[in-house]
Amino acid sequence: MGKSREIRRIVTGSNQVDGAGVKLVRVIGRADVEDFDPFLMLDAFDSRNSEDYIKGFPWHPHRGIETVTYLISGDIEHGDSLGNRGHILSGGCQWMTAGSGILHQEMPQPAERMLGFQLWLNLPRKDKWAHPQYRDITAALIPKAQEKSGTVGVISGTYGKTQGATQGDYVPALILDVDLKPNAQWHMAIDRDFTLFIYIVQGEGFFDSAAQRIASHRAILFGEGDEFAIQAGREGLRFVLFSGRPLKEPVAWGGPIVMNTREELDAAFRELDEGTFIKNL
Repeated sequence: MGKSREIRRIVTGSNQVDGAGVKLVRVIGRADVEDFDPFLMLDAFDSRNSEDYIKGFPWHPHRGIETVTYLISGDIEHGDSLGNRGHILSGGCQWMTAGSGILHQEMPQPAERMLGFQLWLNLPRKDKWAHPQYRDITAALIPKAQEKSGTVGVISGTYGKTQGATQGDYVPALILDVDLKPNAQWHMAIDRDFTLFIYIVQGEGFFDSAAQRIASHRAILFGEGDEFAIQAGREGLRFVLFSGRPLKEPVAWGGPIVMNTREELDAAFRELDEGTFIKNL
């Protein structure tokens, strides 16, 4: 018998206004770095009012991280200093490796519902100067495993025999969009050394040996173990699962830039002032 993962923390996050005036929930952030390593930040958004998000995120820099933006519903226009332009649409994902430095913008468009998240995934010290890269992962590229209990969309990593849309070049991360039927039970094996947390998008579920009932718009961090199990509530349950091996490296965080030392942060902001931030590696 394996050891089942028990709840370690339940996080509701805090309401924030970011970018040029976008309302969102910062589910995890700077204060959670050690517990959620290698995941740095999770911003969730769910709105039917375009005034909550239409001002968007105008041009801004990133260095030292990867950003993963996943839309369950909505439309986000984007552009970056690599010359990429396009839209993230319902069911699609933008996976951006900032690496040595990138400038980009994300401008949500009016939609019936804007529902999704942006995750910041830390880069190891040895890869923080990787060449910037952009992946446009459309809904058609995300495989879905159909099971008796529901549907599992494999954004990254491997679930059973299903290979995800990407495996992650620098930090292999398992990211699953799990949509369970009412009262369905679901379980999976998980590497005991990996961080594991979920974010509940819709519905409610029952977790761990105490069968704790937890409703939507919460993140749950789990302790050690090699098995994960959950039961959906009577109206079903949709959640996103995140798992990855901790980097256990020092984190120096300055706004959109995450490095290992204060000196590296100072250099990055100096380069922004001097116009030398973007590198030709």
